[in-house]
Amino acid sequence: MTTEANKVTHGFQAEVKQLLHLMIHSLYSNKEIVLRELISNASDAADKLRFAALSNDGLYEGDAELKVRIEFDKNARTLSIIDNGIGMTREEVQDNIGTIAKSGTKEFFSKLSGDEAKDSQLIGQFGVGFYSAFIIADKVTLYTRKAGAPADQGVVWESNGEGEYTLESAELPKHGTKVVLHLREGENEFLDGWKIRSIVRKYSDHIALPIVMDKESHAEEGEEKEVGEEAVNQASALWTRNRDDITPEQYEEFYKHVSHDFQAPLAHVHSRVEGTNEYTLLLYMPARAPFDLWERESKHGVKLYVRKVFIMEDAEKLMPRYLRFVRGVIDSDSLPLNVSREILQENKQLSTIRGGAVKKVLGLLEDMAKNEPEKYTTFWKEFGQAFKEGPIEDFKNKDRIAKLLRFSSTHTDSETQDITLDDYIARMKEGQEKIYYVTAESFAAAKHSPHLEVFRKKGIEVLLLSDRIDEWLVSHLTEYEGKHLESVARGDLDLGKLEDEAEKAEQEQVEKDFSEVVEKIKKALEGRVSEVRVTHRLTESPACLVSDSYGMSRTMERILKSAGQSGMGIGSKPIFEVNPSHALLAKLKGETDETRFGDLTQVLFDQAVLAEGGQLEDPAAFVRRLNGLLQHVA
Repeated sequence: MTTEANKVTHGFQAEVKQLLHLMIHSLYSNKEIVLRELISNASDAADKLRFAALSNDGLYEGDAELKVRIEFDKNARTLSIIDNGIGMTREEVQDNIGTIAKSGTKEFFSKLSGDEAKDSQLIGQFGVGFYSAFIIADKVTLYTRKAGAPADQGVVWESNGEGEYTLESAELPKHGTKVVLHLREGENEFLDGWKIRSIVRKYSDHIALPIVMDKESHAEEGEEKEVGEEAVNQASALWTRNRDDITPEQYEEFYKHVSHDFQAPLAHVHSRVEGTNEYTLLLYMPARAPFDLWERESKHGVKLYVRKVFIMEDAEKLMPRYLRFVRGVIDSDSLPLNVSREILQENKQLSTIRGGAVKKVLGLLEDMAKNEPEKYTTFWKEFGQAFKEGPIEDFKNKDRIAKLLRFSSTHTDSETQDITLDDYIARMKEGQEKIYYVTAESFAAAKHSPHLEVFRKKGIEVLLLSDRIDEWLVSHLTEYEGKHLESVARGDLDLGKLEDEAEKAEQEQVEKDFSEVVEKIKKALEGRVSEVRVTHRLTESPACLVSDSYGMSRTMERILKSAGQSGMGIGSKPIFEVNPSHALLAKLKGETDETRFGDLTQVLFDQAVLAEGGQLEDPAAFVRRLNGLLQHVA
């Protein structure tokens, strides 16, 4: 770090260097977005000042007419975006521009593939508004002063985007921010007033405050030229306009403004709710999951306005966690304009607005599932795992959410999740009263689970659940349309009317015949199992492990163990079920050597652990026993 007068030179954070390099090369073909991103930042700064000024109008410093101004200088080859918004302190400049402080940064960079087309989409959703300036500029100078701060606390930031930036204090009479782009050679279109206007109208017409430029006069020689400035955009909040007056392109560009996504959304809902609690909402369903979908600290989502004044952006207060990917705005006419974020936490009106917004989103998804199934498939692929949190979190809408869930099943044995619970019920066997499922930590483990054998034999469909959230889902979604959801790997299997009396009688006889062997197995596995019994769910495998009807599932145990959890239910002993029709059990029944009986029993138990995707407590002992048995066979 070098210091000269009050100018200090800093090195960019390593991630910023990497991001700048990737962005300049990946987004260079879409240069017009530079203006869109910088105007979007300026608009956000104005929103923040308007909110702060609700409790201190002195922050306006006599300039309450918020706007964005665009200037260009052909001789100096500069393009400037100026706002009279909230501005920044020196510390905020360094935190916001010199570093990337997002919790998902590491995950973001891990997803970059080296494919410029794909990476440009990721870079866009990371929210790199300011850095986009370097796509068309070889040097950027930023002047800013925090609203309410003394004039001598202005800050000048400057960089060529190659690794370093300078910071220095400056006397700035006006609050707000001015970003000056020193344009690269060949970027002459950004020095053309007509071109700049067309870009603004294309990408930023929805911005709710005026975007102004000097009037361009075409007066004849000798005539006086018109001077002053004019608004280039409509300068009205898009969501307040009549839906019939908004084009699909305008809806799309507004989405890109509120979401910082470069890709068009899948769908949107625009609605006005009237009555004692009046509000307007414009909500979007993205076409792809943001990189930080699983970051608990992420606050991005839906923005709350009160009579067009921005109040906050906090996903959890306006949308439940399972809909955290929804983007857009909610504008209330009923909430008090000076409402604080603390008051909002207990506000009943906001709770009503949140509930109404959730219903609109669910309605949007229902319409998509019914009328645009391809789009719904895209939605499910991107957001299905998050959406499965719905029945856990939102009891009030559990039935509506359940209809929208998608699963894999033995009907197709495909990993694609495209089967609804209604589909399953429509295919249920005559006499079938339950919806059967199996959980596992991978699709392959679910598909090949030995617990499915009798179900496959009888042609009974089973849902294959392999997402981590599925264990929590089925613990809350225990019934659908009067049909109980039952795990095929828990409790004593009872197929009810799907078994005839002859089968039941045969099973009872087999249990009697194997009672002595079962006792010997129980003794051999003492300390490892809670119970040993003859199974009716296996047709090909020699044995399997089963959880108690009311205990924690084996899959849930493994998930919690891998997360370092401990407590009640974890480490419980399983039920060991053996298949009397299997050749190995016939051999076990006739084995007179106690040592070989014990070794074979232990190997069968360990095989059952491996078959369900578990880990052996003592792999070396398993190998030793198996080798001994193989030698005996040889």
